[in-house]
Amino acid sequence: MKSLCLATLILSLAALASAQVRVTTFHNDNSRTGQNTSETILTPANVHVTTFGKLFSQAVDGFVYAQPLYVPNVSIPSKGTHNVVYVATEHDSVYAFDADNNTGSNASPLWKTSFINPSQGITTVSSNDVGCSDLIPEIGVTGTPVIDTASGTLYVVAKTKERGKFVQRLHALDIATGAEKFGGPVVIRAKVKGSGDGSVNGFITFDPLRHSQRPGLLLQSGAVYIGWASHCDIGPYHGWIMSYDTQTLAQKAVWNSTPDAGLGGFWASGAGLAADARFNLFVASGNGTFDVDGGGRDFGDSIIKLPLPTTNRFKVSDYFTPYDQDSLENGDVDLGSGGVLLLPDQTGPHRHLLVQAGKEGTVYLIDRDHMGHYNPNNNDQIVQHLDLAVGGVWAMPAWWNNNVYFGGSYDFIKMYAFNPSTGLLSTSPTSESAVFISYPGPTPSISANGDSNGIAWVLQTDGSSCILRAYDATNLDNELYDSTQNSSRDGAGGAVKFAVPTIANGKVYVPAVKTLSVYGLLGTNQATGSAAQ
Repeated sequence: MKSLCLATLILSLAALASAQVRVTTFHNDNSRTGQNTSETILTPANVHVTTFGKLFSQAVDGFVYAQPLYVPNVSIPSKGTHNVVYVATEHDSVYAFDADNNTGSNASPLWKTSFINPSQGITTVSSNDVGCSDLIPEIGVTGTPVIDTASGTLYVVAKTKERGKFVQRLHALDIATGAEKFGGPVVIRAKVKGSGDGSVNGFITFDPLRHSQRPGLLLQSGAVYIGWASHCDIGPYHGWIMSYDTQTLAQKAVWNSTPDAGLGGFWASGAGLAADARFNLFVASGNGTFDVDGGGRDFGDSIIKLPLPTTNRFKVSDYFTPYDQDSLENGDVDLGSGGVLLLPDQTGPHRHLLVQAGKEGTVYLIDRDHMGHYNPNNNDQIVQHLDLAVGGVWAMPAWWNNNVYFGGSYDFIKMYAFNPSTGLLSTSPTSESAVFISYPGPTPSISANGDSNGIAWVLQTDGSSCILRAYDATNLDNELYDSTQNSSRDGAGGAVKFAVPTIANGKVYVPAVKTLSVYGLLGTNQATGSAAQ
């Protein structure tokens, strides 16, 4: 009988381990849906202040702009097997923490890797160095890393100042040890032919000081994709996309959004570069020259489709540019302030769709197979546009159960219903929060068990302190929980704009100023999420 019980226990634990989700990229997947539909522990019934709250926190050495990543059952040399949460900071560090508790040996990081060495003159880049207070007080790692679980590798871009010179590198770290892999790191260098801002002898050269690696990294088809904008619009700068081989770290392809002009950065407020199942890359550029309609090569304020590169070059296969692009540029109303969301494949009139919104707050629903290019009179060539539907977006939407969730600035959190039969969004919100959030609005994330028990999670960062909020994903007027309800227990730390929570296996991981806070059901066994006995 004891043997049978033991066998049953082992099988149950094995099932639990195999069921655990991984969060290895920004907003959970390459479509950037932000949904975890395998969350069986947290439900609208138990996420409230009496049963849910902060379990513990871990101190880190810098601001955390990158989304925390999560991998279960990682074997750490000499430390056993752990569920691990990975945190990257602007102090040029990457941490691996036990994801379930901070007791005993888990009070310290499982490992920490630093990319600086002040004694050798290698430091982070200061806000004064770039002449911009957008990231303060220092710049190190900004874009969310990406993890390849097949090879056990975390890819991350770090920015450093080295004896007066500025450098950006792509690092490939072993997720079990933090050690460099594949002969890395590699210095990021690039140039393209062009006559635009900063050109010398007919070439535009990547400037590691001026360019800000803000978007989350993308992993697909054996390559890591990386995007850049600038710091505070200080030029000369351009939008850059580069890809690197995951095993050799050799540069595979480079693309510049405005080779014969300027600007056109890829900001996305930290959202990851998006890609579909056919490995097409979709990115939205910010303010900059647009002249493609006249035969030029410059894609300011556009949503751009880039297939897999050939012969080390990206080639645009399709694009959409709003009719009022010139007005957007002149008013500093970037289209590319918001990230691109790819909807799951549909059976209606448009099989492949994307949703995007920028500073103007217009929601664009676009057929990814026929993006519409540029119409100087209006935007009627695309599937749908909801003009000024949400507050300006410095974030990106989420998707769950045929709903799209937006966190606009100076607005309420809003849900728009998607009709699979018509292939259209509702023309007005079907639900919205009672809480009004100023700048910046949040990027929602969704946890659910399939199409039930949906919770919409947001980090409100428009004040000095970060606030974690949880809403019934079917009714945003129903706030389930927020961290101010028991602030002495649940305070999330200093606010970091564009921060995004990670929800995995019964816990919520919240990045903030020099801290990571971990939330879950109170009085539970932290390792398994089961009730304490």
